[in-house]
Amino acid sequence: MGSSSKLRTPCSFLNLLLSCLNFILFILSSASLAPTILLRMPPTSLGWAFLMVSCISLFSSFIGFYSQLTHFCFVTHISLLLSSSIAQLLGILALFTRENSSLSLLKSPRGIKESKLLVRLECGVLMAMFVMQVGVLILTCTIHSCWVREYEGLEAEREAAARKRSRRIARVQEESMENAAKVAEMKAKEFDEKMKNKYGQWVKTDFEG
Repeated sequence: MGSSSKLRTPCSFLNLLLSCLNFILFILSSASLAPTILLRMPPTSLGWAFLMVSCISLFSSFIGFYSQLTHFCFVTHISLLLSSSIAQLLGILALFTRENSSLSLLKSPRGIKESKLLVRLECGVLMAMFVMQVGVLILTCTIHSCWVREYEGLEAEREAAARKRSRRIARVQEESMENAAKVAEMKAKEFDEKMKNKYGQWVKTDFEG
């Protein structure tokens, strides 16, 4: 019990931290939709790609909250985090290193300055999302290992309790068998004494007769 309580304290702090990061990631993912929508509606193929990245991040934050509450969907959550992180990194590289070509592919009807501001805003939000996503990924793996260790500790405690119970039951059965043997022995002795007394009286009357 002591080892599991020691594990539970850091895990609860990490769970709280992960909840905060997931909430920040949810806010950033929601905010990242705005620059793409403001650049052009309906968006071009590149705009749809950025919207998909934001939607995957939103979905991964939802799955993260669900995984924290139920301890399920770990593999799904990790897969979404990895795919979203890779997509965000590609988006950052595209917007940061090839700003002009990205602007031409986005085909925004707005002015150059306003379009550049929105593209740089999208790039900044993607960078913040990428940092949050990596943090969530590391914390999720750490918390999952904590859950595994805690589960193994509970299983070990349950097995130890079962072994103690089985030993106690075996000891009680052995004592009951010993008591039953003693009672049987005492009854056998009483029966022998009764038989001796009975046959002894018959022998005496035969001799007297």
